[in-house]
Amino acid sequence: MKQLLGIFLAITCLNLFAQKDDKATTLLEEVSNKTKTYSSIKADFTYTMDNKAARIHETKTGTLLVAGDKYKINVAGQEVFCNGEKVWTYIGESNEVQINEMDKRKEAITPANILTSYNTNYKSRLIQDKDAADANVEAVELIPFVQGSYEKVIVIIDKNLKQIKLFKIFDQNGNIFTYKVTQFLTNVPVKSGDFEFNPDDYDDVEVIDMR
Repeated sequence: MKQLLGIFLAITCLNLFAQKDDKATTLLEEVSNKTKTYSSIKADFTYTMDNKAARIHETKTGTLLVAGDKYKINVAGQEVFCNGEKVWTYIGESNEVQINEMDKRKEAITPANILTSYNTNYKSRLIQDKDAADANVEAVELIPFVQGSYEKVIVIIDKNLKQIKLFKIFDQNGNIFTYKVTQFLTNVPVKSGDFEFNPDDYDDVEVIDMR
């Protein structure tokens, strides 16, 4: 899902990122600990991609199913399956599926990492954000320790439910990917086949093994 994956920083704020923000850390730990108690999560979301320089604004809806390090994402004509080892990306428009090894680096953005690994992989601080106007939510800015294709992530959290309401990924190309959760269900029944691509379910699908 990396392909589906700004706010300028004042020089006077840079030192904050080298310091521990206790409030942000505590909140993230509470969300992470509660998330880890769920056997599975199913979330419906709205996905938006913006790039002001390129005058791009796209909005789509999707569904995410997560159980441990396994996940399935359905959005924008694509289905992504991950069984914890392999990743299948099915592209409906071309009726093809690409097979890759799962990216197991700690800094990789995956649903499991976004939900549980804030304090290990990111420097964090509480910020003011237009999407956190509700008194029941907080906005946390996450800066990766290891710079890659993205610059930062902003997570909007319901303080009472200890659940993610929205997160935004800012990449190095000026793209902003926003995922807004519209429904959040926990401990839903799942089976191993939910996280693996079955070619029998897709007529004449082209299989491209990129491992």
